[in-house]
Order: sequence, then structure tokens, then C-alpha cells
Amino acid sequence: QTYATADDLIKMPVSENYKLSFGLKGSLNFLDVDFTKLNIYNQADPRFQNNIENKLNPNFGAGLYLHSDKTYFGVSIPNFLQTKHYDDNSYSVANEKMHFYFIGGHVFDLSSDLKLKPAVMTKFVQGAPLQVDLSANFWLYEKFTLGAAYRWDAAVSVMAGFQISNQLFIGYAYDAETTRLANYNSGSHEIFLRYEFLNNVNKV
Repeated sequence: QTYATADDLIKMPVSENYKLSFGLKGSLNFLDVDFTKLNIYNQADPRFQNNIENKLNPNFGAGLYLHSDKTYFGVSIPNFLQTKHYDDNSYSVANEKMHFYFIGGHVFDLSSDLKLKPAVMTKFVQGAPLQVDLSANFWLYEKFTLGAAYRWDAAVSVMAGFQISNQLFIGYAYDAETTRLANYNSGSHEIFLRYEFLNNVNKV
């Protein structure tokens, strides 16, 4: 599969402290399936007679984001069109369904050198369990970050990071399963590096 997406947004002030952003997304999905790569035991099987070449599925999405320098709320639907990428006569169907996202967070000043940012992200799609991510990060001396997160009935994670400069941030995160998958894996490690080309200090 090959994806091509384009995003744009409009930002407008709605009060002295809050701004509202409206975003639009357009996407194209191209699907190629080469059945000659398979070991086909029944060469007469009609499902494998014709390859799928550049099957096109367009889509579009939208979102709203309300924020101040310490608070934010957002809701989005990345794909409005519920399209079928692949369907081999009811044996297997790959659908693109509508996903609903909600985010929110706030920064609390615990002292002049310590801040706390709790946040929530909720994802919903028909046919799957509701997913809720809860997190809380401490921000010390505007240099060190230490936090934890919990994905409802799925996983827990911890992270730590350091602001090297105004633009450069480095961090580490560890994610552990809380489901029965924990019997088969020992979690995942992530090292991340972030560079901000357009730095803006007045933000969440």
C-alpha cells in the first residue's frame, strides 16, 4: 500500500487567551496485490486469477483544536469515507472505518520550577473496544521531563527526557503490556529525538 496525504489548517483567535484551529486532511491510498508471489495450491482458484494494480481509495478528514498557552482540547475524524481496500469474496475484507479521536490537557504550575501536565486521549471506532490513554508528565526547571501513562486495559509506560536546547529534546520511554500478551513479550523500548524548526515558547 502507498499513502499520500496533505494537511492544512486555519487558525483564528476566539478570545484573549484561546485560539481555535480547524484542520483538513486529504488522502489517497493505492493498493497493489501481486498474487504470483504466493504459493497457490489450487491454480484454478478464481480469487487469485487477477492481480490488483493501483486500486485507488480517496478519503478526507477534519479536526478542531482549541488551545491557550496552558490548556488544549481537540477532536478529529481522520477518515470520513468508509471504503473497502480489499475484498476477496467474503473470505477477507479490509475496511477503512471512521475513527473518532478526542484529546485534552492542562499545565499546572506547582511551583516556579515545577509543572505538571495531565493529558487524556480517547479513540473510538465501531467494532473495537474504546481506547483511553491517561498520562501525566512533570516538567522540572524547564529542562527535565518525567512521566507515566496508562492505556486502559492494555499497557503502562514511563518516560524521561531532557531539553538540550530550545529546539532539541531527547528522551527514553518503556512500554509494558498489562494484557495476556505480557506472557510473550517483555515490553518495548523507545529512544526519541525531537528538533523544532519553528520554536515557540508560548505554548503548552
